[in-house]
Amino acid sequence: MVFSSLSFLFAFLPCFFAVSFLLGRLWGVRGRNAALLLFSLLFYAWGEPLYVLLMVYSTLLDYSCGRMIQRAAALGRPRAKKAWLCLSLAGNLGLLFVFKYLPLFVSTVRSLTGITLAARTLPLPIGISFYTFQTMSYSIDVYRGKIPAQRNLFRFGTYVTMFPQLIAGPIVRYEQIAGELEGRAPGTEDRAEGLRRFIRGLAKKVLIANIMAQSADALLAYPAAQLGVLGSWLGMLVYALQLYFDFSGYSDMAIGIGRMLGFSYPENFRYPYAARSFRGYWQRWHLTMVGFFRDYVYIPLGGSRVSRGRWLFNFLLTWFLTGLWHGASWNYVLWGLFCAVLLLLERGVWGRVLEKAPLLGRVWAILCILCSYVLFTHESSGEILPYFAAMFGRFGLAGSGSLNLYLLLQRCQINTVFLLSLLAGLLFSFPRAGEAIARSRKRSAAAAWLWDGVLLLLFLLCAAQLATDAYNPFIYFRF
Repeated sequence: MVFSSLSFLFAFLPCFFAVSFLLGRLWGVRGRNAALLLFSLLFYAWGEPLYVLLMVYSTLLDYSCGRMIQRAAALGRPRAKKAWLCLSLAGNLGLLFVFKYLPLFVSTVRSLTGITLAARTLPLPIGISFYTFQTMSYSIDVYRGKIPAQRNLFRFGTYVTMFPQLIAGPIVRYEQIAGELEGRAPGTEDRAEGLRRFIRGLAKKVLIANIMAQSADALLAYPAAQLGVLGSWLGMLVYALQLYFDFSGYSDMAIGIGRMLGFSYPENFRYPYAARSFRGYWQRWHLTMVGFFRDYVYIPLGGSRVSRGRWLFNFLLTWFLTGLWHGASWNYVLWGLFCAVLLLLERGVWGRVLEKAPLLGRVWAILCILCSYVLFTHESSGEILPYFAAMFGRFGLAGSGSLNLYLLLQRCQINTVFLLSLLAGLLFSFPRAGEAIARSRKRSAAAAWLWDGVLLLLFLLCAAQLATDAYNPFIYFRF
């Protein structure tokens, strides 16, 4: 089940809030937690009933390891403490390896050595990278003494399985919501603002991302030689809008539902396409993932407080793992290292220039972002190199062959609906439109009611779009 589906909007979510309200009236936060745990398991089991067992396994593993880590610390047994942490990490990383990376490992060994290995490809559990990262961060934080181990298994299970951010983030650390698991009382303003945030996210997903996705899929399906400069750059631009509004839309919906429930989930995006450098882009994009790799990989390796050679190793390894996290394919690793190289160029060569020329910095950032997405969307060098060649003029402005640009745009559904969606995407990729709406809401009650009416209209448009168009891609299946 996904948020942008009629079954979720008009069946699952209303039933959940009704049960949560009733149990909350009877047993307070314990009742609300029980409803959240039950419906979270149902939400995940809707499409993958067997894989709920993996989530239960991860919950039991890290709950037990957390308790044992704290007990070993209290008894002054550092070796036992470290052993329980290693068990937690091995259990979670082993789960990721078997279900996500085993086929890549087997194919790589086979191609490098010629050894015949057989491995059964298992369906990838949706959201496995998100919830394993969350449970690992819990065990590590207990080991570091940052948080006490949770004694209540069902409360910990509620944290692990929370359906609002289960399959697409943001990655929520236990310490961020520990207090809210034990006591929360969302008020009318929390529910209202959460609902507004949810509708904004739904509109991003349905009215921008889904429409961009249709054209992006069509454009990227053509050979690079037929796209030319215009078609190839348009393909990356459209994909960039699809990716951002899909991902940030899901994060907005998760944060909105969380607020309605009394949780304060962390922000995940801060207008990344408005950055004035590629480094600035990564300070605004998928903040919870970037923070995870910084705090649990880069800094424990020594960060920048080491020799220059060791720092370079730490930096490249962190980006290698960041790329690998995104998918079990070497193009994602290449994408991660490509990002690392661009960031190193900024740090060593371009940084001071970009600081003095903001417009140049914006252009540089957009070029870096769109070029990096070529590696993100194409799996082999036989696809990546021709696409870069097309972007930089190898096949002419409008491409070669019998397919001219006009016909290409027609086949890719570049129509009035697409253009309106593209305009909205470009407008709301930058903060000024949102800031202007927020200011007008604060000026008067009439303006606030007007914008709430606009949100209601957007919700109805989303429902109509979902009812009439079955095209609703889920971009996170590989995560």
